Amino acid sequence: MSRTEKKTARVAPRAAHRAGADYTGGVYGSMLAASVVVGAGSLGSFPRLQVVLLLLLTGLVFWIAHVHAQLFGARLAQHSLDFRALRDACRDEWPIVNAAVPPAVAVAVSPLLGLDVQGALWLALSVAVTGQVGWSVAAARRVGATWRLVALTASANLVFGLLIISLKIFLTH
Repeated sequence: MSRTEKKTARVAPRAAHRAGADYTGGVYGSMLAASVVVGAGSLGSFPRLQVVLLLLLTGLVFWIAHVHAQLFGARLAQHSLDFRALRDACRDEWPIVNAAVPPAVAVAVSPLLGLDVQGALWLALSVAVTGQVGWSVAAARRVGATWRLVALTASANLVFGLLIISLKIFLTH
């Protein structure tokens, strides 16, 4: 077997896995980040660093919980648990953490934009909802959905995001 054939044999399973990637964690993680921002804003004025850490650490905790759930589910289904299963579960659920990063960055750079803490929270909330819609569109496109279904999932996720924004408005007034 040539070097090229060996490399292709190694890369093919990873490429096939990516082709079937599930962005559910990204949609979920964005909604989680939006909820964290709403919770932080409704409880008072947090310094930016606390909000950034709250977003990232909450994403990590939920990622760990989802990995655990995947592995526990595999064990119940009588599948063997090995390093590969752990690695796959960690990779599959990583979009939950990825989704927390853009809102955290928004909070971190908000002083450069001249925003106070409330402005930073609104920016982070907007970024999280945009991410939620974006992840859902990416998921729909990845599986070859029609443009009509892409628009439907984007609209549904926008409505979910607007519900979270409504909660922020309701809780802070």
